Amino acid sequence: MNSALLLLICIVVFVCAYRIYLRWIARVLDVSDSHPTPAHTRPDGVDYCAAKMPVLLGHHFSSIAGAGPIVGPIAAAAYGWAPVALWIIVGAVFFGAAHDFMALIASVRHDGRSIGEVIQQHLGTLGKTLFLLFCVFSLVLVIAVFAAVVATTFVESPATVMSSLLYMALAIAFGILVYRCGFSFARVTWLFVPLLALSVWAGVQFPLALPAGGVPIPGMACRIAPQTFWVLLLLAYSFIASVTPVWILLQPRDYLSSFLLYALIGLGVAGVFVTQPPLQIPAFTTFAPAGVGPLFPLLFVTVACGAISGFHSLVASGTSSKQLDKESDALPIGAGAMLIEGVLAIVALIAAARLSTADYTAALQTSGPINVFARGIGASVAALGIRESLGTTFGALAVSAFALTTLDTSTRLCRFCVQELFARRGRDGRVRQPDRYSTTGVCVIAAAALAVSDQWKVIWPVFGAANQLLAALTLAALTLWLAAARKPLWMAFIPMIFMFAVTVAALCTLCFEKSRILAQAWSGSAHGAPNVLLTTGVLAGVSLLLLCLALLLLLLSCRTFMRLRRAARQAA
Repeated sequence: MNSALLLLICIVVFVCAYRIYLRWIARVLDVSDSHPTPAHTRPDGVDYCAAKMPVLLGHHFSSIAGAGPIVGPIAAAAYGWAPVALWIIVGAVFFGAAHDFMALIASVRHDGRSIGEVIQQHLGTLGKTLFLLFCVFSLVLVIAVFAAVVATTFVESPATVMSSLLYMALAIAFGILVYRCGFSFARVTWLFVPLLALSVWAGVQFPLALPAGGVPIPGMACRIAPQTFWVLLLLAYSFIASVTPVWILLQPRDYLSSFLLYALIGLGVAGVFVTQPPLQIPAFTTFAPAGVGPLFPLLFVTVACGAISGFHSLVASGTSSKQLDKESDALPIGAGAMLIEGVLAIVALIAAARLSTADYTAALQTSGPINVFARGIGASVAALGIRESLGTTFGALAVSAFALTTLDTSTRLCRFCVQELFARRGRDGRVRQPDRYSTTGVCVIAAAALAVSDQWKVIWPVFGAANQLLAALTLAALTLWLAAARKPLWMAFIPMIFMFAVTVAALCTLCFEKSRILAQAWSGSAHGAPNVLLTTGVLAGVSLLLLCLALLLLLLSCRTFMRLRRAARQAA
């Protein structure tokens, strides 16, 4: 099949879905600018701060994108391009966009609090506590992983260091000029976007590399390895970014960095339409490729952000809902950002499928999905008259920039979850939460322990299933919210059932596989193989714990849903 035709079908479906299906959901939810948003009802200048639609779209899009919609589709291409493309197109519309949009509106209707607040109203304090504990566990893991990944990128590609520093400085200057000096938003944008491109060029020309032997500690005879140094520095940056007001860094930085992603998608789309590379990977390979696992459920876990991701609900109900200026902005921000991400996922899939099966397998094993994507972008933009090496470098720089965005957004989200988890209502009826400094410190210290010790590698394989479990739990909360409001609920209920099936099947598959490895390791030696037994045992234990959590919350959801249905029948 021609790659340009596949991309065109994707874009046409997304445009039609946005104008018809997603606007219908907006009417069902009674989205109206007559409803004041939390950014106006409880502004605090730190987290609750109204943002213009393009700014909030940039923040939301940069935060949810990251490397997920690139890595997932490229890894899943082992099943063939057809099932991956079909799931991206169907999933992004009926699962991801609906999930993100409804989560954003539900949070706005609950004073900008997380989905945990919705769960508490329908499943009680136990349901909220379990949900928030699960969110904190997932976010600490994400912070540790992205800190380690970005640190590795800084070590291997020093050009990204200077570019990242320059565009952070640009973001701070942007926020001060717009929000404190009163400069025109449009004029500052026109000035700073070229400067953003200049920062990318400056990073390539003036890379910032650390000494190979490590960074010396003043007054001590030891050195810190470059990887560890960058991890600690990135986590310190994440702490500062999480506690400072959003207008200083988060809003302008994410808004500016979104232009990198828009440029990346634009170059990729234009390159595909101009070069029209044939899809050399077969439409379908096999149900269970070696080293990947069965198509169901692992395709839906592997693609993740390209179709639906539970992490998106944390962003929607964490930072975005607190900055929403008016409810009508929720449709382009919540649903539109997911559909744009779906286009990016298709472009990433084409970057992998343009290779032969042998070349794809070799490239994935030797250089990884990010480099496969970067080389695909480089080959596409070469047809536009841009040097291929420059396009490849730009692709890698853009992906690392979004990983950095996801890092500090996750830190702020983790702080929100910890604050909600330990919030208590006083005798005067007011809800009191722990301060943002101590809660952020807990999140960062826990992530640092995982990142520096490399223990995140032990439990990271279970994150895909945990992420989709989070999506299933969010859809369950949305279903109960819609049922309580006597509104049509199938647009949340059907995806919820499917995502619970995917999650339970994935966790059962993982538990079975790790149990088999444990049995082999134990029987192969009188004392067992300590490393294998430890890592596999931890993974099996975490998988079993998540499986129990999924079944418990599903049971609570079913009981509450039946109670709401009985109440509705009695009222009728």
